[in-house]
Amino acid sequence: MSNIIVLGAQWGDEGKGKIVDLFSDRFDIVARYQGGHNAGHTVFIGPTKYILKLIPSGILRPGVTAVIGNGVVIDPLALVEEMSTLEKAGVNVREQLAISNRAHVIFPFHRMVEKVGEGRSDREAIGTTSRGIGPCYEDKIGRRGIRMADLIDPAGFADYYNNLAADKVTLAKAFDVHEVIDFAAIRAQYEELAARLAPLVTDTAALLNRAIRDGKRILFEGAQGAMLDIDHGTYPFVTSSNATAGGACTGTGVPPTKINGIIGVSKAYITRVGAGPFPSEDHGPLGEKIRQVGKEFGSVTGRPRRCGWFDIPLARYTAAVNGIDSLIVTKLDVLDELDEIPVCVGYKVNGVEVTEMPATRSSMEQVEPVYVRLKGWQSSTRGISVMEQLPPAAIEYLRFLEERTEVEIGAISTGPERTETIVRPGSKLHQLLG
Repeated sequence: MSNIIVLGAQWGDEGKGKIVDLFSDRFDIVARYQGGHNAGHTVFIGPTKYILKLIPSGILRPGVTAVIGNGVVIDPLALVEEMSTLEKAGVNVREQLAISNRAHVIFPFHRMVEKVGEGRSDREAIGTTSRGIGPCYEDKIGRRGIRMADLIDPAGFADYYNNLAADKVTLAKAFDVHEVIDFAAIRAQYEELAARLAPLVTDTAALLNRAIRDGKRILFEGAQGAMLDIDHGTYPFVTSSNATAGGACTGTGVPPTKINGIIGVSKAYITRVGAGPFPSEDHGPLGEKIRQVGKEFGSVTGRPRRCGWFDIPLARYTAAVNGIDSLIVTKLDVLDELDEIPVCVGYKVNGVEVTEMPATRSSMEQVEPVYVRLKGWQSSTRGISVMEQLPPAAIEYLRFLEERTEVEIGAISTGPERTETIVRPGSKLHQLLG
């Protein structure tokens, strides 16, 4: 039985939510392994639009268990609000959701810490969502964080909380922050939230490994894209966790020997939110056209996404560090009106071709993209579900991406609906899905 990882192969916002939702009916469990409520997954089911921030997209399939793994950082208030929204839509959240007892907890003062860091005059802003995700991971790595197991433990929570709050008071004084924070009120609020969440908190590593032993299938869902990985992304303009495939194991407690395949998701172009290098970004009218046609605005923040052209060197890099078996290309229909489509096929730094992803920020900012321009198809691909029915130029575009990345394209999304997807028969993806 196949257990697969589905992750973003660019800078996030590739359409993972739709893909996970589409495939989740073939799996018993969908497990999220990293990130926080800054990563929104948008899923359309008929006329209904769902925006999921913490809960895996599999929750929308009746009978599928959705697991929030230990690698995720959880804002309990945001989670309860998301649960309530789904329950009002008829989703049986309390029967389907399991929350790791080892996941770390975000508190309101984490947002204060992040705003301080982003607002410092001596530091360039990373472009975070200021939801406290980074500072929560800092507390986790600093071995002073509070986990869900601690939150739901009435005997121990108060001491853990008071110690962490004292640290934040000291930090606020050091940075001359005068924001008034009612720590006692926060503690009381979180004790109430703990009581509501406690029935769902469990040892999810044990749950997942037991499920594998019983022959059940698991889909592991990444949040941000691989290029935002804390180790392998465009540091320091990255997230605070491992968004690459290795994070699925550390973020859930499932060993790598139990993973059978890795699926990457890429747009037919590329986008990025926030600051940081973006070699193939288009600052002109075509970039703006892609933004408007593709509705490239953050599902959680509403921020406009930066837009550019498919980046072959980046795709080859993320395929290598993740071991991607098959690539899913989304939003092909956004390119329908273009008569010519640039594709970045190489990088030059100071006039010299580079064959490896530059590690430093300065090198990435100096990258000169090398483009090949392919013929557009200027006809609608929206909703096409059979490869052979695509316009010949669209098929040629996909073949070009496949040849240059050296990774098969196992599926193509031609719209936001579940049905607007082509899964290629005989592909590795098709085999992994069974």
